[in-house]
Amino acid sequence: MPEPTPASSPESERSSPASAQAEWRYRAIFNGAANIAIITMDLGGRITDWNPGANRVLGWTYDEALGRPADFFLMPEDKAIHRLAAKMEVAVLHGRALNEHWHVRRDASRFWASGELIPLRNEDGEAAGFAMILRDRTAARRDAEALRELGDRLGRADGIPEMSFVAADVIGRTLGISSAGYGVMTDDGQYFAMERDWTASGIASLPAKMKVEDYGSYYDQLRLGDAVAISDVRLDPRTIASASALESVSARSFINVPIIENGRLVALIYALSAEPRAWSAADIAFIRAVAERTHAAVERRRAERKVQNLAASLEKQVAERTRERDRIWQVNQDMLGVATPDGVWLSVNPAWTRTLGWLPDQIIGRTSEWLEHPEDREKSRPELQSMAGGSAVACERRFLATNGDFRLLSWTAVPLEGSVYCVLRDVTEERQREKDLRDANDFTRLALSAVGGVGVWTYDVAGDRFFCDAAIAALYGLNAEEAAAGMKRERFLANVHQDDKPKLRMTMAGNSLRGGDLELEYRIRHPDGSVHWVLSRGHTYFDDAGKATRQTGVGIETTSQRILEEQLRQAQKMEAVGQLTGGLAHDFNNLLAGILGSLELLRARLAQGRIKELDRYINAAEGASKRAASLTHRLLAFSRQQTLDPRPTNINRLVVGMEELIRRAIGPAIVMEPLIAAGGLWTTFVDAGQLENALLNLCINARDAMPTGGKLTLETGNRWLDVQAARERDLPPGQYVSLCVSDTGTGMTPDVIAKAFDPFFTTKPIGQGTGLGLSMIYGFARQSGGQVRIYSEVGAGTMVCIYLPRYTGEADREDSPIEFCDTPRAQFGETVLVIDDDPTVRMLVTEVLEDLGYVAIEASDGPTGLQILQSDVRIDLLVSDVGLPGGMNGRQVADLARIHRPELNILFITGYAENAVVSHGHLDRGMHILTKPFTVDGLANRIKDLIGAQ
Repeated sequence: MPEPTPASSPESERSSPASAQAEWRYRAIFNGAANIAIITMDLGGRITDWNPGANRVLGWTYDEALGRPADFFLMPEDKAIHRLAAKMEVAVLHGRALNEHWHVRRDASRFWASGELIPLRNEDGEAAGFAMILRDRTAARRDAEALRELGDRLGRADGIPEMSFVAADVIGRTLGISSAGYGVMTDDGQYFAMERDWTASGIASLPAKMKVEDYGSYYDQLRLGDAVAISDVRLDPRTIASASALESVSARSFINVPIIENGRLVALIYALSAEPRAWSAADIAFIRAVAERTHAAVERRRAERKVQNLAASLEKQVAERTRERDRIWQVNQDMLGVATPDGVWLSVNPAWTRTLGWLPDQIIGRTSEWLEHPEDREKSRPELQSMAGGSAVACERRFLATNGDFRLLSWTAVPLEGSVYCVLRDVTEERQREKDLRDANDFTRLALSAVGGVGVWTYDVAGDRFFCDAAIAALYGLNAEEAAAGMKRERFLANVHQDDKPKLRMTMAGNSLRGGDLELEYRIRHPDGSVHWVLSRGHTYFDDAGKATRQTGVGIETTSQRILEEQLRQAQKMEAVGQLTGGLAHDFNNLLAGILGSLELLRARLAQGRIKELDRYINAAEGASKRAASLTHRLLAFSRQQTLDPRPTNINRLVVGMEELIRRAIGPAIVMEPLIAAGGLWTTFVDAGQLENALLNLCINARDAMPTGGKLTLETGNRWLDVQAARERDLPPGQYVSLCVSDTGTGMTPDVIAKAFDPFFTTKPIGQGTGLGLSMIYGFARQSGGQVRIYSEVGAGTMVCIYLPRYTGEADREDSPIEFCDTPRAQFGETVLVIDDDPTVRMLVTEVLEDLGYVAIEASDGPTGLQILQSDVRIDLLVSDVGLPGGMNGRQVADLARIHRPELNILFITGYAENAVVSHGHLDRGMHILTKPFTVDGLANRIKDLIGAQ
């Protein structure tokens, strides 16, 4: 709208100079009010004038607004109630009408306007129109409402951290920024402690402590109490150097408003914006108002807490005992009361109202007669007389409640110092529950009473009491009458075996939380010392709130079943022993027949002078002896008593070295797949020779399972067995190395797998196999700390896996190839002490040593051998059996000998792995084992190696 000048105004031409001057001043004010909307209208409410301020505030131009009804920028709800017309009436009657409510701008946004409507009067004083003055107070209203919200929430806040958050939340939401926070200066003046901040979605919080030095050059301004407002950190000289760091915490622009107390900077409120922002004076004023109010509220809360803590401390010191009594009186769920000796109540606690509904004023000053059930009144008179006489009373009586029901109360009344102190407990539900439990179990007890060794029990969780029938009482060794009436849990479980109690308590407690069925078998020790087994099965019942109310179940005596199971296990053991001894007798009789027959024929041919056929009989006897030795080793492996020589072993290397031997053993009809070798295979500590035997046995078994040909696969792997996997394999949890042999043969049924490791069990035809192959592998694996498992399906093949513990050391390097040569001869004077209680073995070893040029000294027991070892006689090697007479075994002799001869090499010759020799699978340095039976060359080479090593 163009600004009219006084000269161009029609009114100025008709008016006096004074009027013209007034009109000019009016126009100057009307048009100069840039941020105030001034609108004039006629009596009908149509706009007659519209200043530039109205254009800025409302958005419509002069031409767009002129002549329109003045309510077009009101809210729809105000139009509906004709707010403008009402305001006009008020303005005419009272000279003005306040105008504060929401309005609509041209862009459809809302704003809160504050102003008034003033009537314009003519020379006769009559209303000729109206002037409306509006100011945009949206920001002020927003800030005022935010400050009101701040005050309300600070008053309700629970603790200073929440108050800090309230302040930050109000600032953040009101100003629409990224984050805000309230921090308090620490006592050392080095940090602002930000207890809890507010952040918009996706914005990270600042650290809980901010160093004062991080505030840079403008910290001095804060210390003086000046607010620091940065519109863009990239452009402001104070923040250009740290702009990147500030933007990383969403602070492209920010305000810091300090709080000064007694000339000292004590707190600070910050507001951050991720975008550049020109902070207005109103923004700064609003944040400062929030800061001051928050600080005042925080300090007031701290002061209040100090006063409260001090008052509480003083009160605690002065009246602790009184307060405790009052608390007990108030919170006790039992009904407490004090009465005169004649039964008039002097005081009662709130539990009376909670239980019966009567208020204390309705009870105090009266006796209990009006509350008692008519049938109980006669019983109460003798009790009142007893109390009056100073005697304590315990009874159960029914009292009337406000709802007309009677509650059963358990009474205890004790006269003391002229008053009677009473405790009454409501046992209505408890007695009803006991009745319901008895009724609920009657039918079951009747049904089970005809079955011996079976009874019913019920555990009342709330009352912590067990109820059970005569059968359960007899099974648990309890008094039947006491058990039927109910007994505490500890009494009921008193006879449970001490070793079984922890598991029983854990089972019951867990079932009370999780629900469902419970089942546990445990032992009961009766008062007479006898032990009975009981299988207890039950179920937990819960109320609507999910709280366990009772557990009900049955107890079944399983003592006889346990005895039968033990007898069955013993019978199975005896059957296995019988099978083992029968097989041994059969095989050794065959072997002895070959040995004895060959020796008899050898003697006969020598007597006849027919020496050409001697090799034949010697070879037959030697072959039978070797088969006997092999059978003995297999038996020792099965019993886990064979003599092992464990060494760190790389199974990949061992299998590769045996591939050619295995191919020859399985024949051309079987395809042997390349080894599936695990990369980085762990080392295991095992007797490599026994493992080779086990692997060869498995491959031969696989060959026999594929008579028409098939495929053989060897696989190694690292296995980390957790608790469950280890339990399935009967092993401790840990790291293992596996060696698996798979075939595509006939497979095994579950019944065959179950018997596969039994001694002398075989599925091969008679005369083929001893039935000890898998038994030997099983014994070897178990003795080595591992396990063996069979996985098979009929028609699909079989996989047998050996699991051996991981060894954390390095594998032994490959042995150099043995070069066979003539038996070595002894050097002059080399002496060997032979200790063995068997004269035949001693004679054979001594003759072998003398034939090789060694000096042999014999001893038949440990003490004799030790005397020789403790003398000055030269001893280059000790060869000793382990099991010796005389109270000293071979290992003890060796240990004592090394006191005087620390570098002495020792060779134990034994056919049995006595624990005295091998400790945890290891021999001391310089100690070695040679397994009986042995060859002469084998003994000679071993002796020469040991003496040469010195």
